[in-house]
Amino acid sequence: MADANKRQRVDQDEPGEAAPEPNINVQEAMPTYYAKLFPHQHMARWLAYGNDSKHAQADAHFFSRREFCFTLDGDIFVRYQSFKDGAALQEAIQRRCPAKIDIGPVYSANPQDRHKFGAAFQPLERELVFDIDLTDYDDVRTCGRGGHICGRCWPLMAVAVKIIDAGLREEFGFRHILWVYSGRRGVHCWVCDPSARQLSDEQRSAIASWFAVYRGQEEGRARVGILSGNLHPAVERAAGILREAWVQTLLPSQRLLEDGPTCEALLRYLPEEGLVEAVRKRWAAAARSASRQHPHQAPQDVSVVRWGLLEEEVRNRIAEERSRSGRGTAPNYKVLGPLERCLDEIVLAHAYPRLDMEVSRKRNHLLKAPFCVHPKTGKVCVPIDPAEVDSFDPDGVPSVASLLRELGEAG
Repeated sequence: MADANKRQRVDQDEPGEAAPEPNINVQEAMPTYYAKLFPHQHMARWLAYGNDSKHAQADAHFFSRREFCFTLDGDIFVRYQSFKDGAALQEAIQRRCPAKIDIGPVYSANPQDRHKFGAAFQPLERELVFDIDLTDYDDVRTCGRGGHICGRCWPLMAVAVKIIDAGLREEFGFRHILWVYSGRRGVHCWVCDPSARQLSDEQRSAIASWFAVYRGQEEGRARVGILSGNLHPAVERAAGILREAWVQTLLPSQRLLEDGPTCEALLRYLPEEGLVEAVRKRWAAAARSASRQHPHQAPQDVSVVRWGLLEEEVRNRIAEERSRSGRGTAPNYKVLGPLERCLDEIVLAHAYPRLDMEVSRKRNHLLKAPFCVHPKTGKVCVPIDPAEVDSFDPDGVPSVASLLRELGEAG
């Protein structure tokens, strides 16, 4: 039992990792959670999409062709599980007490009979899914790394939810969208419209690529897919969401312009060395002015002040270039283009959603079921209202320990 406890408890050497409540072994709590609280029948009704009814058009075998994967204690993966109905699903979950439940696609045949069908066994449909993880922002967040999550870095997840949700609704017309906190450091999105569930792998890849403005790292800078000229309307909408969040929440929470290394990293996005030096001088002058500030005067956020000065210098440089071209000379777009793009490039590079593309591209990819319990944090994977995502508190998410305690108190 001591070894089991050691496996289920959080490795305290991992920085920023949230631990379950003291004296609670997550796996030992799961039988009660699965017996008393896990919404087996609601999940079965969701995943059946009406095919559990007596309607003439209902497919009685639809649910039994859905793949479930159980992760058992000791990281044992049991794929291609399938169940006749919600009662069979509930019985299997309560009997095996998986540490995690993943949901896969609906196949052409019962997954347990896949060997009978060979190449004819294929995924037919599954929800369009997205996975966003804070570890993919480790190059830009300053509050922690790895499994760390806190109120300072949650705004990165909040703007990601807003941008992806708005794009799915306004660009693609989807309406049935479920957002779920992963239980640790990220969010999952399930698009459940019939048209979304029936997308091919190629169509899923195209939609995921639509949102793939962030293109990875190159020479210490994040690459973003901004072409010359005007922004695409969808990217412009995303940039509008980010510009507001950038000043109101992201800069103050991440303190990106408070110390030397992060300041220098951000200045790499400016296209001219002369512009970089001008910004440095403005920052130095502002620092001297702040040192002479009256002690009773409310201090201003350093990152927000420095961003305002940087933005002002860029706009002044753009105005100078346009004025020069207005005196009978055609605009030099090799100079003007990078200047006009650099502010949006900085914001998009630091805060645009960073998707795990492979999760979205393939129908046969697994994704953790809502209402699972994360084995390391003990937190429940709860739904998120995208309209209230700014006020969502990952530290306030119920844990299996807190739920069982409330259950006990309620008798």
